[in-house]
Amino acid sequence: MRQPAQLNDPAENEPAGPSGGRSSLLGPADVRRLATELGVRPTKQLGQNFVIDPNTIRRIVAAARLSPDDVVVEVGPGLGSLTLGLLDAARRVVAVELDAKLAAALPGTIAERAPELAANFELVHADALRLKELPGPPPTALVANLPYNVAVPVLLTMLERFPSLRRVLIMVQAEVADRLAAEPGGRVYGVPSVKARWYAEVRRAGSIGRNVFWPAPHVESGLVALDRREPPRADVSRAEVFAVVDAAFAQRRKTLRAALGGWAGSPVRAEQFLRAAGVDPGARGESLGVTEYAAIAAARAAEESKESAS
Repeated sequence: MRQPAQLNDPAENEPAGPSGGRSSLLGPADVRRLATELGVRPTKQLGQNFVIDPNTIRRIVAAARLSPDDVVVEVGPGLGSLTLGLLDAARRVVAVELDAKLAAALPGTIAERAPELAANFELVHADALRLKELPGPPPTALVANLPYNVAVPVLLTMLERFPSLRRVLIMVQAEVADRLAAEPGGRVYGVPSVKARWYAEVRRAGSIGRNVFWPAPHVESGLVALDRREPPRADVSRAEVFAVVDAAFAQRRKTLRAALGGWAGSPVRAEQFLRAAGVDPGARGESLGVTEYAAIAAARAAEESKESAS
């Protein structure tokens, strides 16, 4: 299998961004100076690890495959390292920041280091998990160094609430990246793997070493790319499919007939729905893709519709 590209060599020279590099990217000294001026100490609670290498920022922006027409939403911009790079590549960047100190300082950093592009930037001081709407035109891309402790909930929430998002590139803990990109039957394939595929095609897009962060995390990081597509079925809702997924993985060692007994009402009913969906009742949850889970949910909905009509 082709290995993801490594993104952990800060010494390698990289070209400027698509717009000619009108932003002045932050280096290690800049990040530490800004943090000192703000009295900010990165906290594990908020999952804060700031990227200090401009070449890594350029590579992430290039991997996002942004167009000059894209409206990008960035969750957790921190001190603005990635934000500055995104402004060089997109029409507009909306940054969603929870930390009050960082949120207050970011507009000034953008105005100082990207004055020509400052009008294309907007800050939203909010928790991304509670976000219901964004100012301005609908976002077309999500690009972010997501806080590792809430990466999967944030990703799934943004995909659910903003259907205009067509492309996603997120930096997460390497283990989480592997889970999101895992295929059915894989050792780390699980709930995040299935749910992400309800919305999009998912792939690993690179690996990032610890030395490009401050403070350096205790784990490796990875990039995950998602390309939005239509859900596998139109006759069943996301909530119905996700309920099947949650039930199937709640007891990984059990067969689907047993694991879905509570969801279906009984193991006998679970087997009925599984056979109607063309799924072996003796299979286990980690062997199924999102299409099969959607078929199981649809089989239950169809059977219950018949029962209510009779």
